[in-house]
Amino acid sequence: MIKNFLATAMLCISVCQAIYSQTTSIDRNAFFNDTSIMSATILANTSKLFSHEKKGFIMPAHFITKLSDGTNVDDQIQLEMRGHFRHDYCYIPPLKLIFKYKKSSVFYSLKSTKLVSQCKMASMYNQYILKEFLVYKMFNLLTDMSFRVRLLNINFQDSAGKKKPVTEHAFLMEDLKDLAKRNNCVEWAKGNLNTESTHRRQMTIISIFEYMIGNTDFAVSANHNIRLIVPDTDSLMRPFAVPYDFDYSGLVNAEYAVPDEKLEIENVRVRVYRGFPRTMAELNEVVDIFKQKKEKIYALVNNFDLLNSGSKREMTDYLDAFFDIIKDPRQVKSIFIDGARTL
Repeated sequence: MIKNFLATAMLCISVCQAIYSQTTSIDRNAFFNDTSIMSATILANTSKLFSHEKKGFIMPAHFITKLSDGTNVDDQIQLEMRGHFRHDYCYIPPLKLIFKYKKSSVFYSLKSTKLVSQCKMASMYNQYILKEFLVYKMFNLLTDMSFRVRLLNINFQDSAGKKKPVTEHAFLMEDLKDLAKRNNCVEWAKGNLNTESTHRRQMTIISIFEYMIGNTDFAVSANHNIRLIVPDTDSLMRPFAVPYDFDYSGLVNAEYAVPDEKLEIENVRVRVYRGFPRTMAELNEVVDIFKQKKEKIYALVNNFDLLNSGSKREMTDYLDAFFDIIKDPRQVKSIFIDGARTL
């Protein structure tokens, strides 16, 4: 009798644990801190998905994967079309994965998360997405006021069974509200600002970082590839800028990346400083951060097995030129003070 009772109790416990593991949402911080590559399948009507419906179009899908503890996940989600240039140019349009569609979703805590995917299926486009992923990881090394990303090996499978599966690398990007929360901030909601109205030191880090990677495709005043957050305890404090979208950078060097004609540069590999003047003391403080993180920045590239040798060499050569500049005080003054923006 007792044995039967214990057996029944153990069965109930194991069943309850199985149900719990399937319905409890993952820890989003642990998810983005995980450096492993997640394999996942998006099951959807890929004929409609790849037909490039208008921006904002939403369609149902399933997100299927296996967690590290062996739990099989099949979440009902929604896909939202997003983006501008990539939406029209790329084979797979930019997507937002809406995990909060079902409260029972294992990935419910990720809410609505951008999926940055390979633009076209050629091998060089695979290298582009991997290089952009590393750019986000580089900025993570410099400041916590940065978007975290998680690399995926993702398979797009047609729910109608009419199209062949498409497999590529992609990465999920942390939700802005989550980024703000872990930095004791909230999203800025008071309209656009000019660059110099944001947090001065953070903007200095961003400006030098964008110079390091050769990116001019951002603007605080136009709310272009920049988001703003402000401390939740002091709404009068200058907001912190947070950059994203680095595929137009010289470090990624995508074939479709073209600089603004107003800059009068030949290609995106030509660096242009888009920051405003700072004192030498301010610059030295920030430049020291880059110097301290130099070895870790190079390690991200050299230890990333998915990058081919050509991509590694191209990235490290480009980084070499930047680090040669910042070790010379005369060049620091010339570029970041004398050559800084005034308008």
